[in-house]
Amino acid sequence: MAVRSWVASANEPQSDFPLENLPYGVFRHEEKQHIGVAIGDRILDLCDCARKGLLEGLAQEILEACSAEWLNGLMALGPQAWTALRREITTLLKEGADAETQRRVGASLVPMSKAAMQLPTQIGDYTDFYASVHHATRVGALLRPDNPLLPNYKYLPIGYHGRASSIVVSGTEIKRPRGQTRHTTGAPEFGPTGKLDYELEVGFFVGQGNRLGTPIPIGEAGQHIFGACLVNDWSARDIQTWEYQPLGPFLGKSFATTISAWVVPMEALEPYRVKREERPAGDPEPLEYLREPEGHRGAIDVTLEVYLESRLMRQTGTAAMLLSEANLRELYWTLAQLLAHHTSNGCNLRPGDLLATGTVSGRGEGSEGCLLEKRHNPEPIRLPNGEIRTFLEDGDRVTMRGYCQKAGLPRIGFGQCAGMVVGSAQ
Repeated sequence: MAVRSWVASANEPQSDFPLENLPYGVFRHEEKQHIGVAIGDRILDLCDCARKGLLEGLAQEILEACSAEWLNGLMALGPQAWTALRREITTLLKEGADAETQRRVGASLVPMSKAAMQLPTQIGDYTDFYASVHHATRVGALLRPDNPLLPNYKYLPIGYHGRASSIVVSGTEIKRPRGQTRHTTGAPEFGPTGKLDYELEVGFFVGQGNRLGTPIPIGEAGQHIFGACLVNDWSARDIQTWEYQPLGPFLGKSFATTISAWVVPMEALEPYRVKREERPAGDPEPLEYLREPEGHRGAIDVTLEVYLESRLMRQTGTAAMLLSEANLRELYWTLAQLLAHHTSNGCNLRPGDLLATGTVSGRGEGSEGCLLEKRHNPEPIRLPNGEIRTFLEDGDRVTMRGYCQKAGLPRIGFGQCAGMVVGSAQ
């Protein structure tokens, strides 16, 4: 049964941010940067709440974390602190709060329309995985038709270290990158990419980290995950193709990664957990350190959508086109397995580090999480106004959305992860 808030907009059926969600973010308002929580079309300023004594039942370390400019400090406190703060915020915003509480809390609510969202954390490290077997199979078939998956894929989560400095918040314009490409057997050329692509992903932020040399066991991995966001790991396919052997992704990826502004707590996603899909007959069982407890609901039922809007579509008032729809539950590797594998060699993760799933794709047509994957279909993409796309053009705006929905429960949304392609970098 949904719990109502006295903030009316939070009770609207299509709101991404009902009382059961309470995602965290960082925003600027009146030249100040504070931590906030989304509720309907408002942001609850946690720094202001702490200053006014509205969170006085919480430990001092939680109050100090709420008064910081980034979420790293709160993430470092661990699950007990996260639960305590979430409970306190819920009490303040829950329908039935007395008039005086509503008056005091109301003064700490900022309209989203008047806030400028920032990155939620100071991201020290970023790792991107390759956790969708459907994506890996389709892309592999384009490169290696007779053997799409490499021998290691079903034994370990494949990943690479990305570039944290070029992660940007939703709404940031994306400059078309320049780089080396080779279109024939001749010498490579240097110039703007002609094959700019998006990648539909989900990211998750590390909460409490681990000491160098001390792996996180699979059974404890969930306690180290603070929350999730949407990720668009933009890719220049022609630059990537020329450079990625033998050491993997580099300049074809590092020019920009967009994330949604709000971090949905894992507690909010708990009701939408499901058992991971059974592995196909003949697939190897995970090695012991990647084996989740029997009956564990390691997957999460999150619908993920990608929309494309061209410059001409905006000029003529044509609605953005739904390009693909996939679900996070179809990943081959769960979030806990990704984190446990990442630390299995003793690698230390820190609060605010970002780990991403890699492109999320499903089995069926229309669930491909990037344009490269859609090339298995010989027909190009035709937009509602007749424009054709094989890769992104300048002026194209890509918007990703994600949400959980279940009978008897509210919609838990991630907001949007959006970026528009502009002229090439100089």
